[in-house]
Amino acid sequence: MKKDIDIPKVKDVYVAAVFELNKDYNTHDWNIYIINDNKVPIETVLIIAQGYTEKKMTAAMRKTVKIIPAKGFAKIEYIDESVFGLDNFFTITYFLENKMYDKRFEFPRNTICEDQTVVIPVMPQKGILAL
Repeated sequence: MKKDIDIPKVKDVYVAAVFELNKDYNTHDWNIYIINDNKVPIETVLIIAQGYTEKKMTAAMRKTVKIIPAKGFAKIEYIDESVFGLDNFFTITYFLENKMYDKRFEFPRNTICEDQTVVIPVMPQKGILAL
């Protein structure tokens, strides 16, 4: 049953933490983005986000993005620094050319920090790519 379902390998889709200015509050905040570096849009993007340690787990956040254009990105959520000590994961499921793709992206605990930022695909800002 499950072994009979072909889920292709995810390529050119990323999850990144980006440190950016919040103009409304004049603060710098970390935000999580999904990036589509494909030449075609991805559709019906389902996102489940959660943080955990061996002893505790945060509530799951669920979000849907109808479409992310080719070479585009969408903000998933603001991430508070209080959860950086947790392993934070984002399970992304989407459709690309009528095929379903699924991958779990993870930020291991204490890996989101400003001095670890690198150039990321598509976006003009630097950020940290999830594993």
